[in-house]
Amino acid sequence: MIVCVCNRVSDRDIVRHAHAGMGFDDIQLELGVATCCGRCKDCARELVEQCSATHPVAALHRADVASPRGEAGRPVFGIAAI
Repeated sequence: MIVCVCNRVSDRDIVRHAHAGMGFDDIQLELGVATCCGRCKDCARELVEQCSATHPVAALHRADVASPRGEAGRPVFGIAAI
């Protein structure tokens, strides 16, 4: 669902960045969420807090170490909690 209509930022965008270890301020800078009218600020903050509670420390890692190439020969990366 779209959380920030002004900058067209979805809940998935926010969650992906939060799981990568970014805080609200970093996500706000990166995506522009809650920088225009501000109506989405509480919802966006709540999403980040929920992700921080479920994944206190997260990092990017390769999803397939044995075969680092996915479809079409592109590297495969995923997000996982450490």
